[in-house]
Amino acid sequence: MEIERNDRSYVEQVVMRRVRIIRILRLVLSFDVLAMLALVAALWGIGREVWVARVFENAPKDLPDLPRFYVAAFEHTRLIVQALSLVTLVSLIYLARESARGAVRFLRSPLSSPKALP
Repeated sequence: MEIERNDRSYVEQVVMRRVRIIRILRLVLSFDVLAMLALVAALWGIGREVWVARVFENAPKDLPDLPRFYVAAFEHTRLIVQALSLVTLVSLIYLARESARGAVRFLRSPLSSPKALP
């Protein structure tokens, strides 16, 4: 005989509320979210400090000259723009690494293997 419980006990409600709060906090306080926020904030800061469209307009058309142009542009900007550029680069590298690790983890999981499918 199976008994259905529509009402939860007070202890169960409190425990489940705490479990939900912990799951939300783990998501909000993760390094991935922090890296994404840092990336967005750095890009916003760069956009406030530099006229990005002009940088692209002034860029040379020849592909071999591009690295020299961007290195020179980086060297001749203010310190805040250089710092924000480095924050952007580090955040992008971290997010790419975590995305690749997640993809590898997914591909190695038993659920994604052909044997696991019926």
